[in-house]
Amino acid sequence: MIYTFIIIAVLIVLLYFIITSQEVFGSEAKGERLLKMQRSANFKNQQFHNLTYTPAIAEGFSMPKVMFNFLFGKKDPLIKPSDKIPSVYTDLKSLPKDQDVFIWLGHSSYYIQTDGISFLIDPVLSSYGSPFRFFNKAFSGADIFKPEDIPAIDYLVITHDHYDHLDYPTVKAIKDRVAKVILPLGVGAHLERWGFDVDQLMEEDWGAEVNLKNNSKIIFTPARHFSGRKMKRNVTLWTSYILETPTKKIFLGGDSGYDTHFKMIGEKYGPFDFAIMENGQYNEAWKYIHALPEDVIQASIDVRAKNIIPVHSSKFALALHPWNEPLQQVTNLAKNKDLHILTPMIGEPVDLNSSSYHFGNWWETE
Repeated sequence: MIYTFIIIAVLIVLLYFIITSQEVFGSEAKGERLLKMQRSANFKNQQFHNLTYTPAIAEGFSMPKVMFNFLFGKKDPLIKPSDKIPSVYTDLKSLPKDQDVFIWLGHSSYYIQTDGISFLIDPVLSSYGSPFRFFNKAFSGADIFKPEDIPAIDYLVITHDHYDHLDYPTVKAIKDRVAKVILPLGVGAHLERWGFDVDQLMEEDWGAEVNLKNNSKIIFTPARHFSGRKMKRNVTLWTSYILETPTKKIFLGGDSGYDTHFKMIGEKYGPFDFAIMENGQYNEAWKYIHALPEDVIQASIDVRAKNIIPVHSSKFALALHPWNEPLQQVTNLAKNKDLHILTPMIGEPVDLNSSSYHFGNWWETE
């Protein structure tokens, strides 16, 4: 009997290595990249760490219970929309190069064009947010943008290497239309395996400032999250960014739980014309790594944002809340805080030079 268990265990291990050897799982850092990671103040005991202690599961919860509820618990009937997500298709390739615009592409993917520079952030334009086609499928209507819709890009910007932010099929498909890639330490190993040249990669640590074209720059700033594409976690860094151009200052929040880094960023670099804040796919059990709606409000206040654009919702069901709850919650909570929450539909252009904005409550369709 013991030999049977040994054989089964060996087969499971072999199967794991066969599956995770596929390109979609990326690659681990080595050589000069690994040495640079090891010099980071945020890298200890062979992994990256948040600024403060960050448990994966909050107090009062356990991983087995959380996993059981996620897999077998009763689901909210609105965890997925019953109809198509309202969206607007905008031809990105036809946008005038002198137009300053933000366009949400669904979930945490968005396109920014400002001061004559184009940026594509965390593009997930395949129909699923996972390494497998059958898992985490996109909602109908939220998947209107495809890799072929992406024009030539000055800067591809990646916040971390989770599958719903770093999508292998999308990144591979647009490779020849990307000039440079901005990404945190360690993540470049994935892109090198996928055919990107090391000279294209601007791979840095928190605190780094990188000069861009047209007198612009990007600053790597902390986030409170984690990383990983296999069983091993936190062997690559996660980050938020500050984008500074001659006319604008924009905070790119990335996935993050609430912490003191938001206030630090606001005091040191704010105020911001726009803050793109991750708002969705949350749960009380993992509030330290994914902000709850009330945390998004406080974080927006902390970074001193004039306009807030919530993302990370309305495309994938990665949590147990109703699909439209994140937008309902954050807009309701903002009413008494004198915050300007901008809620465009997927694909609806946001004029970055406008002085006023009016977007409908398009998520209230049920």
